[in-house]
Amino acid sequence: MRRRLGSSGLTVTPLALGTMLWGNAVDRHEAGDHLRAFVDAGGNLVDTAYGYGGGDAETILGGLLGSSIDRDDVVVCTKAGISRAGGQRRVDVSRRGLMGQLETSLRRLGTDHVDLWLVHTWSDEVPLSETLSALEWAATSGRARYVGVSNYSGWQSARAFSLLESARVPLVANEVEYSLVCRTPEHEVAPAASALGFGLLPWSPLGRGVLTGKYRNGIPSGSRAASNDFPGFAERFLDEPARRVSDAVAMAARGLGAKPAEVALAWVRDRPGVAAPIVGARTSAQLRSALASLELTLPTEIVAALDDVSL
Repeated sequence: MRRRLGSSGLTVTPLALGTMLWGNAVDRHEAGDHLRAFVDAGGNLVDTAYGYGGGDAETILGGLLGSSIDRDDVVVCTKAGISRAGGQRRVDVSRRGLMGQLETSLRRLGTDHVDLWLVHTWSDEVPLSETLSALEWAATSGRARYVGVSNYSGWQSARAFSLLESARVPLVANEVEYSLVCRTPEHEVAPAASALGFGLLPWSPLGRGVLTGKYRNGIPSGSRAASNDFPGFAERFLDEPARRVSDAVAMAARGLGAKPAEVALAWVRDRPGVAAPIVGARTSAQLRSALASLELTLPTEIVAALDDVSL
């Protein structure tokens, strides 16, 4: 089962494997197990970034491509513009910064091109035309087969689409946070995606882990919220409104004989404009649950109930 990414010719599976935890909570051996299980289940879209794991995520993925996994079996998506120097988050979406990061990403990945390259975030510090000139360079030089953006609002996406269109380079994707506890993209980004023809790649489709139900009775040890690597990651959704949504997801899961994560993923997967939710599994069990969501189609009554409780 494949979907076109927006109106482009690139086809992806309706679930993507995220690598943000690779090099931190997920070591090289575990990453290899996850990637093989994902590909064996028919998955093809793997999402990484220049800054993930201080570069280790791309390096680990590069070591797996061509050895245990055929490069042609996966659609590699990476991002540039965010890094960490001295533990501090640094944003650089200048032409120089983006081009340099892509060259480094290609070396780490051991390939001469990525299938999809995204600007990781918006910045007011650099003219948009300069940022997009790096995407044009990547596409026209063949270093990236397709290009897009990440964490852009509706008007930012539309402006980027327009500027790239004038250069005859299609913008095919916007990677944004989207889940039952974060429906912000529905206000402007999703309508822009439908109107202009780019696909949405939801990150944190499980509400930073909250929609799995594991935070309903506190913060368990070993969870991302308790991790030193991602302090405060889940804190945004540890409130009463999110708890109500989590309870509704758990109730729906019990009625369907499924796990809460499967219900939450199935819901966001089938929203208008969505191509593939990105799941960053920490364990093999989490990955198996995510893959099981591909077999789940939510009844319209449950979709409506979840829509109502999450508004």
